[in-house]
Amino acid sequence: MRRMADFIARPSRIAPRLRRDRRGATAVEFAMVALPFFMMLFAILEIGVILTLDAVMETAVADTSRLVRTGQANNLTQDQIKERFCAHMSVFSGDCSSRVYLDVRSIEAFEDASGPNPTSGDAFNTKDLGYTSGVANQKMLVRIWYKHPVATPFLAQALTRMKNGSVYLTTTMAFQNEPYS
Repeated sequence: MRRMADFIARPSRIAPRLRRDRRGATAVEFAMVALPFFMMLFAILEIGVILTLDAVMETAVADTSRLVRTGQANNLTQDQIKERFCAHMSVFSGDCSSRVYLDVRSIEAFEDASGPNPTSGDAFNTKDLGYTSGVANQKMLVRIWYKHPVATPFLAQALTRMKNGSVYLTTTMAFQNEPYS
């Protein structure tokens, strides 16, 4: 066991030895690289979740729009259509009804298939959203917004978001109702 006096008396011998000592260098290097690595890893995983959510939403909108297209939605309310949509959301159906907003309206022509943009202000504006199931052979526009929380800070900056930071995924489908009777 060395005494403290040896270290104090001979500092010129200890300094080169400390410079050569590499114990702990790996831990220090890992600490510098770990945070960016794990943030990127979580961002990649979150992108995968968002892409899966988008695919599930597309399918759910297609299935729900079929109710409107075939006239089955004529006796359904907006909340019932929302329930049907959420039933098709598989793993994302847990709190779907509190996150989803829908707008079903008739349109004159496919060229001007647009409606009010509820994401243009500071917060999501639901006052111009509506629901009409239309009649046979009528052109229809179905738009659905899904509020999705984003956990990765750098990914949230890359997505289109509202001024309050909320991220909404949207799916739109335009079609002509079938000649149901």
